[in-house]
Amino acid sequence: MFTTLLIFGSALLAIIYGAIVIASILRLPEGNEKMKEIAAAIQAGAKAFLNRQYRSVAIVAVVLFLVIGFVPALGWFTALAFLAGAILSALTGYIGMFVSVRANVRTTEAARGGLAKALKVAVRGGSVTGLLVVGLALLGTAGFYYLTHDLHALIGFAFGSSLISIFARLGGGIYTKAADVGAAT
Repeated sequence: MFTTLLIFGSALLAIIYGAIVIASILRLPEGNEKMKEIAAAIQAGAKAFLNRQYRSVAIVAVVLFLVIGFVPALGWFTALAFLAGAILSALTGYIGMFVSVRANVRTTEAARGGLAKALKVAVRGGSVTGLLVVGLALLGTAGFYYLTHDLHALIGFAFGSSLISIFARLGGGIYTKAADVGAAT
């Protein structure tokens, strides 16, 4: 019983602390009008990229959900775990991108007050994704384990999470490399 409370409590603590960090970052000043204008363009580009990427990945995820569900050795519960892993992973990526593109301009504004202030904002902004990855993954994994004790469901959950993560890394790397090239020209 104690172990169960510790696991779910840790997951919830990571998610709650992530929410607190998000709120504290969004309360920080965004800088002057030019900084806000540039930040808005970056935010719009990041949102458009992520929406397009997730629409494409959703098609793959739905096909895999159906394939997993119709395989008798795996079944619909494994398919549901796969879908839950994919959704939680996508949610983490979306929230992480939302926060990081907003933390960028706030980090720049904080840099006016010194390197230490800027570093604090940057690290906190970057920590949100890590907190959500750990919190949501632990919550989902432990949830499926305690509901079913089914190894296939855990594998399905991990596969769904990994699928979205791989697409995010590949697409995100391409997107950021394009932004780097654009910034250099």
